[in-house]
Amino acid sequence: MKKLFLFLLVFSLMCNTLSSQVIQRAILNANNIAGYFQNTGIFDQNSISGNIAGFEWPKGSGKTAIYSTGLSIGAIVNNDLRMVCCSYKGEYFGGAIVNRVHITNSDFKVYSVYKGDNNSNPDYANWYKMIPYGAPYNDVNNNHVFDIGIDIPGVNDAAQTLFYCLSDAGESHNAGEGFGGGTLPMFNEMHVTAWCYNTPTYNDMQFIKLENINKGLYQWDSVFTGITSDPDIGNANDDYIGCDTLLNLGYCYNAAVTDAVYGSAPPAAGFIMLKGFTNKNVTPNVSLGMTSYGQSMRSSGLICEREPNGEPRGAYNMLKGVKKDLSPYMNPITTPPVQTKFQFSGDPETNSGWTAYKGYVLNCGGTIGEITPVDYQSDKRIVMGSGAGNLSVAPGDTQTVVICQLIAQGINNKNSVTKLKQLSQTAINFYNSNYTIGVQNISTEIPGRFSLFQNYPNPFNPVTNIRYQLSNSGFVTLKIYDAMGKEVETLVNEKQQAGTYEANFNAANYPSGIYFYKLETNNFSETKKMILVK
Repeated sequence: MKKLFLFLLVFSLMCNTLSSQVIQRAILNANNIAGYFQNTGIFDQNSISGNIAGFEWPKGSGKTAIYSTGLSIGAIVNNDLRMVCCSYKGEYFGGAIVNRVHITNSDFKVYSVYKGDNNSNPDYANWYKMIPYGAPYNDVNNNHVFDIGIDIPGVNDAAQTLFYCLSDAGESHNAGEGFGGGTLPMFNEMHVTAWCYNTPTYNDMQFIKLENINKGLYQWDSVFTGITSDPDIGNANDDYIGCDTLLNLGYCYNAAVTDAVYGSAPPAAGFIMLKGFTNKNVTPNVSLGMTSYGQSMRSSGLICEREPNGEPRGAYNMLKGVKKDLSPYMNPITTPPVQTKFQFSGDPETNSGWTAYKGYVLNCGGTIGEITPVDYQSDKRIVMGSGAGNLSVAPGDTQTVVICQLIAQGINNKNSVTKLKQLSQTAINFYNSNYTIGVQNISTEIPGRFSLFQNYPNPFNPVTNIRYQLSNSGFVTLKIYDAMGKEVETLVNEKQQAGTYEANFNAANYPSGIYFYKLETNNFSETKKMILVK
């Protein structure tokens, strides 16, 4: 009976499979960034308006910093190279995999919910349909089951959450994808969650979780993954790229001081590899970060560095951290130049280490080539690799990638990179705190009375901590006001149980001066003063 039921379920879903393959899109735009996401595996591309750049910043300005992005995966499967690539078109369709068959129906779309939504939003009302595929929710009653009408769809505390389920087991593989493309399917089912926060500290970053499940018969061996992106800071033809290996950060910035779109202080944009695939073939298991970083070009530059469109082997090599023809990247600041898997890993503002301003080795077919005095500015693509030769994924195994895409603006093109690195550390700390917004419960012991303590440190620059105690459960607000009494930030706005809490206030975006913080709950209210000195 169970086999018959499964057959009927698969058959009913398959009836809708290929005829329902419509590209679904949504915009993640609850903070300063407006980023497009679609169910082919691509994000940051606006294919609604004719395949134009889809990472707009600031939101509503019409200015864009990234053209297109995706996560590409390559592996040896049953002694054959297979890939699922995402750079411009993507090699996924909306749907899932059952018994190695791509299934889909109208439920497999891109869902979008905002904080404070209710059933008037159809995506909110139908969120339960994606719960079996990993759609996140706030488990209000903590019973580990999604209860309609009780539990809240979306990532907890996020201003907006997108979710969709993808499969590469159908007829989605395309030799003209842009990066590799056209191999047999890997039978990867990917669950995508993208979300953002609208508090000032996190207004210029978006988080993306990509959960990958091997739904095929064969193990994936020698697995290499990578963020494959075409970043364009305003004008597409004046890019420089770089990376920071300590932050697992890859970025793009403007080669010239002035950009035709962003003007005299163009921003820098990039990606942090917060979590890569976990290598279970080593003890202890290792969660991989950025294992390589390099550039490619569409038509200019060396042949071995040009975009591997329709070249799966060349694309796979780039994910490994070498050029299409297996030539290594060469660091020119040593004599002789040495091989590296991390291009331009120095610091542009201080010009320490290898930066684009210190030259480039034009080598194909080996390690020897002319050294240019500076890298040429052009329309760059980046390949931010993460993988290992001994990394394998067994059938049924799940591997999760978490990235943060972010943008920062300084006083000039190079200083924007410095600001981006500072913002990256904030994003990493936020990730390591399990995305704790402002407040942590540090004791469940019930205090004898309500208390609001003096912040510490005080004066502060730019971060301080505010501790308070609740003797009863109830709705709590903790708000920050400037010297004129204007509310500038809300740290807490929710029901909390009795206990001791500590909130974190980051005033990086505020000027020096006197500020006040006010705690209100039930019949208790208290205000204290603090001083920000920069």
